[in-house]
Amino acid sequence: MSTAAQQMAFQRAYGAGTGKGAASGYLEQEVNQWSPEKIILKTYDLFIVSCKKRDIVKMNRVLVTLMTSLNFEHSEPATRLYRLYEYCQKCIAEQRFDDALHIIETLRTTWAQAFNFK
Repeated sequence: MSTAAQQMAFQRAYGAGTGKGAASGYLEQEVNQWSPEKIILKTYDLFIVSCKKRDIVKMNRVLVTLMTSLNFEHSEPATRLYRLYEYCQKCIAEQRFDDALHIIETLRTTWAQAFNFK
């Protein structure tokens, strides 16, 4: 059984309601096997791709997803990440895409190193 986060990751990565059949089922099964750490990594990847395409709507959706996924039981790191994501939203609103991209790419690199992803 897939979690809500895995379903959201599948929809964000491969498009909601698109692609029926074996290929879609295979992709959904793959996403359902992802760890929470890999889901965050793929969410960063989606932001990076969206930013390079200047897809403002998708960039903001990704940031909202990242913001709502924060665990505030660990208040200091969650608050700092929340502020970074807010700043990225401000950069997007001001069309300073390279600033937002740099922040998310740095977070993605750090996340990948911390959890031994490529």
